[in-house]
Amino acid sequence: MKHFVVSLCLLGTFLHALAQCTVPDSEFQLDGDYLLGGLFDIHHEYAPVYHDRPEAIKCSSQPFLLSSYRRFQVMRFAVDEINNSNNLLPNVSLGYEIFDHCSSAKNLPDILKLLSVNGLIQPWSEPQQNMSKMMAVVGPYASTQVLTVAPLFIMNLIPMISYGASSSLLSEKKDFPSFLRTVHSTKDAIVGIVNIVKHFNWLWVAFLYIDGDYGIDGLDLFMKKIKETEICVAYTKGLNQYTDHSQVFKQIEAQNIHVVIVFATKMTAEALIESAIQLNITNKVWIADEEWSVNKKLRKTTGIENIGTVIGVAEPTVKIPGFSDFIYSSRSQSHCVNAEQNMFCNQVCNCSSLSTEDVIAADPSFNFPVYTAVYAIAHALHNALQCGSGRCYDNITVHPYMVLAELKKSHFTLLNQSIRFDENGDPNYGSYSIVYWNNRGDAEEVGSYHFQPSLHFSINNSKIQWYTNGEAPTSVCSPECHAGFTKRFTGTHKCCFDCEICSTGTYVNITGDPYRCISCKETEWSAAGSTSCNLRVVEYVPFTDTGAILIMVGAWALVGLTLAVSVLFSINYNTPVVRSAGGPMCFLILGCLSLCSLSVFFYFGKPTIAFCILRYLPFFLFYTVCLSCFVVRSFQIVCIFKIAAKFPKLHSWWLKYHGQWLVIAVAFVIQALLLLFGYSWSPPTLNNETFWYPDKIILSCDIDLKASSGPLVLLLSLCFLCFIFSYMGKDLPKNYNEAKAITFCLLLLILTWIIFATVNVLYHGKDIQTLNALAVLSSLYYFLLFYFLPKCYIMIFQPHRNTQEYFQGLIQSYTKTLSQ
Repeated sequence: MKHFVVSLCLLGTFLHALAQCTVPDSEFQLDGDYLLGGLFDIHHEYAPVYHDRPEAIKCSSQPFLLSSYRRFQVMRFAVDEINNSNNLLPNVSLGYEIFDHCSSAKNLPDILKLLSVNGLIQPWSEPQQNMSKMMAVVGPYASTQVLTVAPLFIMNLIPMISYGASSSLLSEKKDFPSFLRTVHSTKDAIVGIVNIVKHFNWLWVAFLYIDGDYGIDGLDLFMKKIKETEICVAYTKGLNQYTDHSQVFKQIEAQNIHVVIVFATKMTAEALIESAIQLNITNKVWIADEEWSVNKKLRKTTGIENIGTVIGVAEPTVKIPGFSDFIYSSRSQSHCVNAEQNMFCNQVCNCSSLSTEDVIAADPSFNFPVYTAVYAIAHALHNALQCGSGRCYDNITVHPYMVLAELKKSHFTLLNQSIRFDENGDPNYGSYSIVYWNNRGDAEEVGSYHFQPSLHFSINNSKIQWYTNGEAPTSVCSPECHAGFTKRFTGTHKCCFDCEICSTGTYVNITGDPYRCISCKETEWSAAGSTSCNLRVVEYVPFTDTGAILIMVGAWALVGLTLAVSVLFSINYNTPVVRSAGGPMCFLILGCLSLCSLSVFFYFGKPTIAFCILRYLPFFLFYTVCLSCFVVRSFQIVCIFKIAAKFPKLHSWWLKYHGQWLVIAVAFVIQALLLLFGYSWSPPTLNNETFWYPDKIILSCDIDLKASSGPLVLLLSLCFLCFIFSYMGKDLPKNYNEAKAITFCLLLLILTWIIFATVNVLYHGKDIQTLNALAVLSSLYYFLLFYFLPKCYIMIFQPHRNTQEYFQGLIQSYTKTLSQ
């Protein structure tokens, strides 16, 4: 502690000597009841240095210098205006101690001077014996400067109100409890820039930033803000005084970047843009932050129109009434002194060459934040002194922390703006202007970004004349895919991709996930290259279908014909034609044909499990009986004319035990058991066919081939036996040859199902059900038409052939033929 006190005392001695070199009537100093500190970088830190001391300030007409000098004058004007006010701080005078804070490192004595009392700084652990009149500090301008000097003011909770420091780090109250600002944070500026990029749909950008706290903070915030967007940062580069701009532009050109965001201070941006002009960099969109978006020097530079289009965010320019008159009045007074007499002082400006018009015409950016900062301190001090009724209490001892407490509660109106701070000390008011550098060299306002009362961003595109002389230029790594195409990454950036078409049955959701094809639901379909799915058309053969109606009418006609034939056969039951056709077996065949026709009706209408069962069960079961009858009948024909003569015992056994009925019954029982087993093991299921027709759902029945193989094999076996026996009797008498009729029916039956099987393989539409029903009905009609109707014809139109004598004559004739 002793060493610390000694060091501070030595430093205090230095400050005391330094204080003696100041000029009492300088623009930088004004005595008052309460003092405000001011830190303005009127010249930059690249000024030449002699004997380790900053050169005395030499004002010139350079924009950077003039803009800072103008802000310095705004603070003086604000204090003068408050001192002449009867409403704000009545009977209390404000003074100031302002320093040209060109470098945080070289101007540390300025900060210590503000913290000192009579040239001395007491240790913070000891109670304050002499109170400083310094209530708050306005400035400094840059974020890096604030981060450097703020810890010195924080110890005593001396309020610091910056008019230009926008780093988001300064919003952390646990680190900077006494810091406030009258400019919006970098976060707000970045949001404005991101909104510009999104507004024009620029997806491939470069981000150049000053290599310091301000620039790095801007880059970090920008990367966070675009994380959930389609924007890609193709190239980033920190800029400083040693940056090789030609290499930077080579990288930008190599990656085909058309939009360049420059987040830097005025001097850094000036060096970059001037290099772009010299290197003939053209056809670019330059997005400026508020630091250089209204830079007069660059806007008037020769060749600036060749680099492309400049657009950016800027603090709105607020005209401060009375400021010009103050400058005229102030400049008429002599504040200039000989800087050579005050070599250690940075409170001197050799401004003899600077005209009043130069100051008034200087860049007015950040003037209103300075003006607001001074008024915010004045209002806080006004409240701390409990001013009212034209005077303030003079018996109240005001400490800086009391002013800080009142600053946090600030709520006053200044030039039609409601001034407030949020919990982080950031301004809770204001907006950004969106500016565009037009052909006249002016920063024309083309839009705005309002923060209060709600966020609102707008740009008037029609006011911007692009370097393309038409629509806004594009900046993408890969052109956007056409509708129905997905994106496949080709590099590390999400903006670089190839386009692949989505196949049939899939689609791409461009508003959701454009990087994969999504399969449609089973009830939906899509063509190749679709962005959505369509409902499939559900198809089945309704009862009202023309083909269905014709087939059902045919089925009813079959039932009617079988009934008529049955009546005719019952009338002529004892005639030779009926007995030769099978006698009582004919009625069984005709009944089974009628029952088989029931299957036809279940091929139409919306399929159900019951419909699927009844499509096949009646046909398989009763057609088995029909074929069994014809097998028996064919076998009997062969036995009567061939086997009876050679094997009489076998013939007698067949007649004795009614072999024909035994065969039919066995076939029926076997088929019934096979069907029962098959439907129990694997019953038919409903099938929604979507494979063959992508835009349709064909409702059908799905039959397990393994479960149906038994009944099918039995039918084929009966058909095969029937064909063999009937073929064996092909040489029987022409007028008495049921075997030929059966053979012909079987040939038609086989041909029909071969045709149907072929069509079923080649065609999978809904009409296959109609064709299946037609094949079933045809199978029934063949036996009715070609086996029974010829016999009906004989009974009705040729009764002479239906006599016992006629048949005996045929049999005798055939027997003689065999014996010869």
